[in-house]
Amino acid sequence: MSVFQRRGLLAAASLAAAIAVAGAPAASATAEPGITVSGGVTQPVFSYADAIREHVRVQSPLDSDGDGKKDLVRVDIIRPKESGSGLKVPVIMHQSPYFDKPGVGFQLDHKKYDANGNLTKFPLFYDNYFVPRGYAYVSVDMAGTRLSEGCPTGGGPSDVLGGKAVVDWLNGRATAYDDQGAPVKATWTTGRTGMIGHSYEGGLAIGVAGTGVPGLATIVPLAGPSSWYDMWRANGTLTDFKSGPQWLAQMIDEDPDEKCAAVHQRMTAGSDDATGNYNAYWNELNYRTGPVSNARNVRASVLAVVGMQDRNVMGNQFSEWWAKLPRDVRRKAWVTQYGHLDPFWARRQVWVDTLHKWFDHELMGVTNDIMRQPRADVQLGPDRWITQSDWPARQARTTTLRPQADGALGRVPSKGTGSYLDTLQTEEAMAGDPGTANPNRLAYLTPPLKNAIRVSGTPSVSLNVKLDKPAANLGVLLVDYGTDTRIHGVAPDKGQGLKLVDGQDCVGQSTADDSSCYVRAADNTITSGFQVVSRGVIDAQNHTSLSRQTPLTPGRPYRITWKMLPQDYEFKAGHRLGLVLTGTNADLGEPALGGAETGAGTKVTVDLAGTSISLPLVTGK
Repeated sequence: MSVFQRRGLLAAASLAAAIAVAGAPAASATAEPGITVSGGVTQPVFSYADAIREHVRVQSPLDSDGDGKKDLVRVDIIRPKESGSGLKVPVIMHQSPYFDKPGVGFQLDHKKYDANGNLTKFPLFYDNYFVPRGYAYVSVDMAGTRLSEGCPTGGGPSDVLGGKAVVDWLNGRATAYDDQGAPVKATWTTGRTGMIGHSYEGGLAIGVAGTGVPGLATIVPLAGPSSWYDMWRANGTLTDFKSGPQWLAQMIDEDPDEKCAAVHQRMTAGSDDATGNYNAYWNELNYRTGPVSNARNVRASVLAVVGMQDRNVMGNQFSEWWAKLPRDVRRKAWVTQYGHLDPFWARRQVWVDTLHKWFDHELMGVTNDIMRQPRADVQLGPDRWITQSDWPARQARTTTLRPQADGALGRVPSKGTGSYLDTLQTEEAMAGDPGTANPNRLAYLTPPLKNAIRVSGTPSVSLNVKLDKPAANLGVLLVDYGTDTRIHGVAPDKGQGLKLVDGQDCVGQSTADDSSCYVRAADNTITSGFQVVSRGVIDAQNHTSLSRQTPLTPGRPYRITWKMLPQDYEFKAGHRLGLVLTGTNADLGEPALGGAETGAGTKVTVDLAGTSISLPLVTGK
């Protein structure tokens, strides 16, 4: 029996008495509304304007700011006024560090309060849409942010365990207090909780799920990190600015710097910018295999969203965690070609309908078709979506391609060598004009494809190289060469692949302070001659271990193999696959090597016979 069968069906049974199927006669003309289901989804029968708004402070198990008291985490609640002894409702929970800076969502929403300290404005649309359908919505200020005590720790234990404490309180296992210090119990809920959030927030949902906390029935992580090492590092290279965790913690914390100075110092020391190595500090922030949160402990079902062109939370944050989930975890995924995006902005109506069915099924026990639908929705391009039974595609088979001395990319090994200099370059410079000699890269292309093929999964690359210095960053690009209309502007400052358009959509009920209406967006496209499909980079000193550096002996050959970023991408007939071998990738942020800026000009000599790229391909006819 699956996890859902063990727990979800029990919840469904407990809700049966409260759920009214549309079409059944009312008990009386004056009866209070009950949860109503029609067409496999709950209906908006409760008043959003009349909903109960309240707040509590839940005691965390940790004292992250070292003041001698366990942190109290602020929890803002909105729930149907009918909820209580007669009607117990499930919870949708949004834990965020961003309610102060910069705000949450594409429109950077903030909280607003009344004279009693209760919210009149809950950011995002979840409250407007789901409270009228019989859900409670819980908005949690992450420890050290907004009205919660403590210090933010860049995904560390206090961030995660503060959220876990809220789930525990909703299930009667933790203590919460009102403003006068009196204990408060969540007597109005079934305890079944679903966490949702984007970016850092999605990482918190992944982290809390990895504690195995009972009562967390489902999570919906949208572009959420599963390992904070991979947020700031890529195989030993620094892929963003230095001291990233400390910078992020200070950015979201409105308290004076001295309050959390000791925490920031520990974060700076632990992150070890000097080497980029993986260590005990990063292990504690690893939700895949770490000591605080571990994928093998996940019992909640999962509806995950990943942007395969995300330059912030890159695709391996999803793929590595997804592969480590227990096999009996119920799951679905949306795999897109956007950047760092919440699908509410990209495919709004389909996403809202999917989320509605998902929460109804997983939290309410409503019978609908959400689990009979294919497991994965995959975007192949602008307005091009397919579904498949799993991700990656089950029919994908590994094909190995090898660079040839004449610049081709084929199946058989080729004798010969090539060389280039490790310099700091953009991907456009690396991949552009592949037929022109460039001292800073090597480029190899297949012949034009007779039929379309699709990469679905994680490519890997193996290089046989010699260096003329003890260190270098090694980079590789998989490129689609061929004129096409593609998603454009996936960088964080360019709209993540979307552009705003005229009009707005109202999603749920509104009040004067809390509108459910949001501007519209559409795919931002460009017609271009090539697209970088996947990328990979490694500090050559970390070729045997991410936990220690081993300088290379100049002139000695080394075989270095590593994973590239995952992808699900179609190469159309007539296009050509390109393999570009290069050095430091400027598009991944502020790369560094052993504490120094790179692009220092190390000469990399490649033995073609020992070099290859392995691709998980779904081939055409």
